[in-house]
Amino acid sequence: MAVVMSLRAPGVTPEQYEAVRTAMRWEEHLPEGAVLHVAWFEGGALHVTDVWNTREDFERFFTDRLGSALKEAGVTGKPETSFSPLQRRFVAPGVSGSD
Repeated sequence: MAVVMSLRAPGVTPEQYEAVRTAMRWEEHLPEGAVLHVAWFEGGALHVTDVWNTREDFERFFTDRLGSALKEAGVTGKPETSFSPLQRRFVAPGVSGSD
């Protein structure tokens, strides 16, 4: 079952996020089960909303790839995450890619 993953990581900076994104190249090497990724900064924290095919897909990605990349970028602590079942996904016509 597809899930919405919400993540909040206090203290993570835009520079750290970009360092991890650039090093991992997840947009070119898509993690298995990843559907959608949205990230922003507010209140001194990184916020992420993702859609994954399963919670296990995200957890595998975190364990196998993301966790070590976060450490290399100097990110400490474990982010707060929650998962909810996806009810519906809609992508507006013509929307694709990053930015």
